Amino acid sequence: MDLSFTAEETAWRQRIRDWVATNLPPDISHKVRHALQLTRDDHQRWARILGAKGWLGWAWPAAFGGPGWNAVQRHLFEEECALAGAPRIVPFGPVMVAPVIMAFGTPEQQRRFLPGIASGEVWWSQGYSEPGSGSDLASLQCKAERKGDYYIVNGQKTWTTLGQYGEWIFCLVRTSNQGKPQTGISFLLIDMKTPGVSVRPITLLDGGHEVNEVWFDQVEVPADQLIGEENKGWTYAKYLLSHERSNIADVNRAKRELERLKRIARAEGLWDDPRFRDQIALLEVDIVALEMMVLRVLWAETSGRQPLDVAALLKIRGSEIQQRYTELMMLAAGPFALPFIKEAMAAGWQGDHVGAAHCAPLAATYFNVRKTTIYGGSNEVQRNIVAQTVLGS
Repeated sequence: MDLSFTAEETAWRQRIRDWVATNLPPDISHKVRHALQLTRDDHQRWARILGAKGWLGWAWPAAFGGPGWNAVQRHLFEEECALAGAPRIVPFGPVMVAPVIMAFGTPEQQRRFLPGIASGEVWWSQGYSEPGSGSDLASLQCKAERKGDYYIVNGQKTWTTLGQYGEWIFCLVRTSNQGKPQTGISFLLIDMKTPGVSVRPITLLDGGHEVNEVWFDQVEVPADQLIGEENKGWTYAKYLLSHERSNIADVNRAKRELERLKRIARAEGLWDDPRFRDQIALLEVDIVALEMMVLRVLWAETSGRQPLDVAALLKIRGSEIQQRYTELMMLAAGPFALPFIKEAMAAGWQGDHVGAAHCAPLAATYFNVRKTTIYGGSNEVQRNIVAQTVLGS
C-alpha cells in the first residue's frame, strides 16, 4: 500500500492551490484563520464562487453536475481549501441531502433540487434532533400525517445549526407508530417559508446564535417532497449519517488549527516550555495518524478494493482531536482566552491594544467544540458501532 501522491496528483494539487489563492476573498480567509465569526454573506459568497466553478458539489459524480473527481482529488481539494483559510462548506446541502436525493430521489426531485444546491443559491438546514431524541434518533416524534396530496407536519426539531438562514430543511418525521420505531420514519423536504414553520434562536454561552429550535404547526408539505418510500426514511438517514460522520473528522481543518496553536504558543511564550511542546507533539502525531487513516480509505477506493468501513472511527478520532487543540489553545492563552465583549468584536475590535488579538475568540470556540463528541451520534455509540461492524465483536 503506497500512500504517497503521484506526480500527476501533486500537479493537480498545485492547480487547486493556485485557483484558491486567486479566488478566495482575503477578508473571509482572515476571519477563518483567526476563528472570527462568519456571516451568512461570508458563507454564501464562497459557496457561490465554488458553485460558479462547478466545485461546490466537489464530491458529486459528473452525471449530477459535479466535477467527477476521484477520491484523491477530492481529498486534495479539501486540504488546499482548508490550508488556504477557506470556510468549511456548510454541509447540509452539498454534502448531506444532495447524496440522498441522488441515491433515492426521483428524476423530477433531482432536477428540481440539485441545481440550487450546486450553485450555492439555496441554503439547506437539517431537521433530525428533537428534545429527547438526539443520540436515540429513532425515538423522534415530529409527526407527518398524509392528507390527500399533502403531509400535515406537527412537532419540533432542535439544535438546528444555522437554521435562521435556512430556506429548505430536510426532516425525519414519524409517519407510523406500528412496529419498531425505525420502521415508521419518513424523509421529507420542507420549504421553510411554508406557513406554520417558525424558527426560534437558542442563545449560546458566548451570546452567539448558531443553533435553533424549528417548530411545525399544521405545516402542509406536498407529498411529492417525500424522498423514496414512506416509512423507509431510517434507511436514507443512515446513508446520510455516514457522510456526516466522515465530514466531522475534518483532518484538513485539524492540520490548519495545529499551525494556529503553534502560533498562539509562540505569541504567549510557551513554545520553549518542553511540557507544553510535548502536548503539541502528541496532538500532531494523532493528526498524522488520522490523516493516514483517511489516506488508507482513499487508497482502497482508488485501487478498486472495498473501502474500509471507518466512518465511526473517523468521527471518534476527528472530534476528539478538535477538542484537544481547542483545550491547548485555551491553556496557552490563559486569561486572554476569556470572552471579549461581543459587540466590540463585531465592531472590529479584537483586543489589538493589549496584544491579544490571536486570543479573542478562543473561549467561544472551546465551548462550541464540546458538542463534537455528541452530535452525529455520540462517541460512545460510535464505539459500539466499531465493535460490532469493524471488530466483529
